[in-house]
Parts: sequence; C-alpha cells; structure tokens
Amino acid sequence: MQAEIITIGDEILIGQIVDTNSAWIGEKLNAAGIKIHRITSVSDRAEPISEAITQALSHSDIVICTGGLGPTKDDITKHTLARLFGMKLVRNEAVYEQVRAMTAVRHIDFNELNQGQALVPDGCTVLPNRCGTAPGMWFERDGKVLVSLPGVPFEMKTLIGEQVLPRLYEHFRFDAIVHKTAITYGLAESILAETIADWENALPAYLHLAYLPSAMNIRLRLSAYDVDGQQAAAEIDRQFALLDQAIPYRIIGYGDATLESAVGELLRGRGETVAAAESCTGGNIAHRFTALPGASDYFRGGVVAYSNDVKTALLGVNADDLNRCGAVSRPVAEQMAAGVRKATGATYGIATTGIAGPTGGTPDKPVGTVWMAVSGPDETYSIRMVFGSLRSQNIERASSNAINLLRLRLCGAPGNGLWTIRY
Repeated sequence: MQAEIITIGDEILIGQIVDTNSAWIGEKLNAAGIKIHRITSVSDRAEPISEAITQALSHSDIVICTGGLGPTKDDITKHTLARLFGMKLVRNEAVYEQVRAMTAVRHIDFNELNQGQALVPDGCTVLPNRCGTAPGMWFERDGKVLVSLPGVPFEMKTLIGEQVLPRLYEHFRFDAIVHKTAITYGLAESILAETIADWENALPAYLHLAYLPSAMNIRLRLSAYDVDGQQAAAEIDRQFALLDQAIPYRIIGYGDATLESAVGELLRGRGETVAAAESCTGGNIAHRFTALPGASDYFRGGVVAYSNDVKTALLGVNADDLNRCGAVSRPVAEQMAAGVRKATGATYGIATTGIAGPTGGTPDKPVGTVWMAVSGPDETYSIRMVFGSLRSQNIERASSNAINLLRLRLCGAPGNGLWTIRY
C-alpha cells in the first residue's frame, strides 16, 4: 500500500512557514502500515495542483492533500478538485449549519465568504471539521482514494485521527510496518558504521537499517515491512540488545529519547537530583532539563555565572584560581560544579566554562575550548574539549557533552575513553 502527500500553499514555497503537516502525516500513515512514496509541495494555482494530484493518483493508492481550503479567493483547492473529478459545487446543509454556529460563537460575521465554506463537490464524501470552517473531502477513483484536508495543523490532525485513518482501515488492508530507532551518542557516523559493521552484516535479510545523523547524535532505525508485527518487533528488540553489547554506553535510549531525558530517568529512578552552573552555555543545560515534563522531580536549579565575580560570590570559586588559571580551566569548572551542588542541595552538580566565540580565543585556549565538570557525592570529574568556531554549535555541544558526562557516571561507565565524543 503506497501513499503520497501533497501540501498546497505559496507560503510553504517561499519559506514563510515550515511544512510540518507532511512530516506528521507521514509518521501516522507509516505507523498504520502505509508506505510513503513521495511528498510534494505546490503553489496555490490550479495547474500545479491538478498536475500534482494527477501524477500522484497514477502511481499511489492513497493521496493526502492539505491546504487551500480557506474562505478567501486564493484558496482554490476545492474548485480545482471539483473540475479535476468532473463534479459541481453544491451546498452541504450540515456544513452550512456548522459554520453558521461556529461563526456565531466566535462573534464573526456569517458573510458570503464563510457561507461558501459549505460548498463541496457533489461526488465527494464530506468529512465534517469540528475544529474549523473548512470540511475535509474524500474522493474515490478507480479503487484509489484522495483526501483533501485543511492546512491548519490542529484541524488536519483532528480529521486524520478521527475520520481519515478509520476510513482507510475500512477501505484497505494494510500489512504491518515495524520501526524502532536507537539514539546513539559519542561516535561520528563513519566511526559508528565501522564499529558496528559485523552486527549490521549479521542482520536478518528482512530488517533494514538506516543511519539518521544529526548535529548531536546518530539515530539507527531498524525497519521491517509486510511482516508479522509481533515477531518483527521481538527480533528488532533482540538485535538492539546485541547492538548495545557492541557499543556499550553509546545508546542513550530509543524513539524520542534525548540526553537530558535519559539522565532524568536515571536520576528519578535513583531518587537523586542535579543542578547546573553555567558560564559559556548561558543556561542552556537548565533549559534542556526544564523543558521536560516532570523535571522538578530531579532538577534543583541553576546558576548562570557569566562573570568571574558571580563565580566567586555565588559558587565559591577561589579568586586565586581564577587569576592563576583563568575562568576556562579545570579548577574553575570543578569548583563551579561543586559550588552549585552545595548551594542547591543537589546530588550532582554540572558545570561548563569555555570560550563560545567567535572572539576571545588565545593560542592556548582557542575558540571552542570548554571545560565541563560533574561533582557528585564521592568525586568530581572534569573533561576539556575543543569544538569549533560557531558560537551556537559550541553552546549545544558543550551542553550535550556535560549532560553526557553525568549520564556516563550514572551508568557506571569506566574510564575516560567514553567521555569524549569522537568527531
């Protein structure tokens, strides 16, 4: 079973908005057992809309369109579909009354444009939109299905979940598609591929491995198509258990896991807490933790100690060490971590101090130099890393490596060999 997604709107093509609809729809269809063949974005003009839909229907079983269903003159998707399918627009009384009621509640004039939302092609199945004025529309031709939905994300998502997917399940039979993604940290793509080559070569033929690199980690996705779902899921779990043995301490979790969520779960399970003392990362570590629901279970607080005076006054950093070694040094990082731990009563303190750039570097401490430290009940650990010249990248990498240093200590990882990321 194969599907295509078409997003309609000049605002997408000129970069005024980011097309998040297609990514969300693709994820939901794929989880339902529907392979995505192509995603296309077209302008608000009849010719490219008609051309894209005609091509999509020629080689896909299901086509999902979003956008161009509003009340204004530039919203022409409905009119284009009516011409394409040889239908005429007629007023749907149920939609008419729904729009009338919705505009009344919102104190909006039920004018001619809003009344026009009730006009639909006479041969389509109307999908009532309880979240907006534009209904969805379901078309069938030669055993294939085209669905046209509003481009407003929350309206589209409601229609997909409540009406489109249930209808697709009734209309087609889907074979199982099983995915699972492991999130790895600390190895560049080429080094990771070399390290796990034996594991990858031994995978069953029906399992497909994809490398999904990002700036901070490498995701490894195992997929199985047209299979017994339970058996495939069990085999994927078994293979990832073998992978964990091949790259110990490198898998931080699965699916949507992040370094901070992995550390949060470890701390929550142990009944322990963390606090952050940040200089060059400017509160980014604290932000990443507090962006997670329930972070108050384990995150105590943070101090952005950007100036040396604040490092001394709030974190107890020794002024002589600052003068002798400089703010970007092992003693300062370790004292910052210990200081924030003491000040907040946290089990662990994380600290960063460095030169984010693009200025401020020296031959001994070039831009991108960062010291990171973790202070715990027994010992304080620290590492020095040199990243690059881009300020935003240095902040993210320093934050990630500091969080990862705590993760490795919580996991009992041995030695410094695992503490530094290999780019």
